[in-house]
Amino acid sequence: MKEIKAYVHNNRIADVINAVEDSGLIARTSAPEIRNINVTSVHSLLKPVDSTEQQYSVALAEAIIAEVRLELICEDSQVDQLVALIEKTARTGQAVAGWIIVTDIVQAVVVSGMRAR
Repeated sequence: MKEIKAYVHNNRIADVINAVEDSGLIARTSAPEIRNINVTSVHSLLKPVDSTEQQYSVALAEAIIAEVRLELICEDSQVDQLVALIEKTARTGQAVAGWIIVTDIVQAVVVSGMRAR
């Protein structure tokens, strides 16, 4: 299994999520497909698409932009397809519009909704 983390501009995340959902790879049953799609707001030092995207962080003493971190777990065989899909959909026209990181998962344990007796 692999974990894919993609750092995407706010204005691209809805299209990225829609593309992943439309790919047919999302687990709608207990089948071993994409699992645990998470989206988290993060701050980045990437170049903004335009000035409305940029803010100044007093804590960091830097100009920052709000970005989104998309995280998902998938089977090894799905990585290339998902990375290509995310990369294509997350484009903004900039030379660097974010990052996609793939890591190995050593162990993944389902937290069951059932109570032990």
